[in-house]
Amino acid sequence: MAYGAETWTLAVDLIHKFKVAQRVIERAMLGISLRDRIRNDEIRRRTKVTDIAQRISKLKWQWASHVCRRTDGLWGRRVLEWRPRIDKRSVGRPPARWTDDLKKVAGCGWMRKAEAVFGGALLERPMFNSGRLLAVDDDDDYIKRHL
Repeated sequence: MAYGAETWTLAVDLIHKFKVAQRVIERAMLGISLRDRIRNDEIRRRTKVTDIAQRISKLKWQWASHVCRRTDGLWGRRVLEWRPRIDKRSVGRPPARWTDDLKKVAGCGWMRKAEAVFGGALLERPMFNSGRLLAVDDDDDYIKRHL
């Protein structure tokens, strides 16, 4: 379900769809119907499956850490640092970028933090909490404690 998730640009509605799909799969694994009215927490306890939002968050941090630690001069890091030439901005909200999730959790210095936290506690910290992106203010203290 999370194949290639480290490269996805995620939005809150997409994470919600993944969580719903995961709950459907877990109910099918246990042979439970919605009519049985068993809480999702109980189903998660029985299946012992990791939450998809946490898994995707961890995969994305691992990939970001890998790309940031590379020193061979390949294009991965250069693409992350590249800023396109801006002539005229399009109307409306700009499309989400891959780095937006990382910046919301770790702030503007996410590349430095990604290099430092490989295998650390920040990887365990989900970028999404109950369908909403975590605010940077909430996580700054968390990140400072674990760097």
